[in-house]
Amino acid sequence: MRFGIFTSLTNTTWDDVLQLWRHTEATGWDAACVTDHFMPNTKERVGNVLECWATLAALAPVVPRMRIGTIVVGNTYRHPAVVAKMAATVDVISGGRLILGLGAAWQENEHAAYGIPFYTVGERLARLDEACRVIKALWTQSKATLDGKFYSLSDAPLEPKPVQRPHPELMIGGGGEKVTLGIVARHADHWNVWGGPDALRRKGRILDEKCAEIGRDPKSIVHSANMPILITDRRDEVDALATAVSRRMGYPEVMVRDLLLAGSVGEVRDKLGRLRDAGVGMVFAPSMFFPKDPRPLLDRFMSEVASAFR
Repeated sequence: MRFGIFTSLTNTTWDDVLQLWRHTEATGWDAACVTDHFMPNTKERVGNVLECWATLAALAPVVPRMRIGTIVVGNTYRHPAVVAKMAATVDVISGGRLILGLGAAWQENEHAAYGIPFYTVGERLARLDEACRVIKALWTQSKATLDGKFYSLSDAPLEPKPVQRPHPELMIGGGGEKVTLGIVARHADHWNVWGGPDALRRKGRILDEKCAEIGRDPKSIVHSANMPILITDRRDEVDALATAVSRRMGYPEVMVRDLLLAGSVGEVRDKLGRLRDAGVGMVFAPSMFFPKDPRPLLDRFMSEVASAFR
């Protein structure tokens, strides 16, 4: 299995992000990704938020080993041709280490604040599907033409091409079983979702069915889970983390328990084993649930947990 961190760029500073990424690079983590937002998802909407692509481009030379990416770019925020260009440039800067995580977008108040059309869920997903076609065409064709319902290209070049061949790793974020997993089956190299062993096993079977419908080998798609991590023998600390995750994400605590990678070393290893059995090849630890100084936790996770799964 591989292990990465999922770095929120909200209510943080450049120095803090830089320090965290340098530490994870030096201590053996496999990947690090950043979020894509313009403002905090709060009533007041006040707080520092670093821009996704500018931050990622600056980080790329600083961490020369890890794979780097986005969890996940909101498709509504930028034309997919712009995303394709930005992603190709970061892939060049990083020497071919980009994971482009892309999603339909969800933060409605952000769209309202900046006058970005939010659309219905159905249209956002349809736009995501078509955006994948736009991005991959620009990455792989000398000049791309596409007459879509939402986007169009007319003999459009993209140079320089990304370093990775045939193109950078395209990760689709989301677990919607009716539509999103179909988009994953058609376009993704990597599928990312919040969830633990039970959710990933069930949704993974549905993704396998979607792949079978179009004749794709489901094993060609990496499965990854976003899971808050905590190593402790104290049940009250696990309970506190569950409550924090539930409040922040709006999930019931019963559901949250499955997606926590928390407890004693033995309990965390047991859950990772069940994740691996469910087809999960990678785990991302979200920074929004890290302690103030996450380095001791991250180091202990790598030495006492991750080492048993490599």
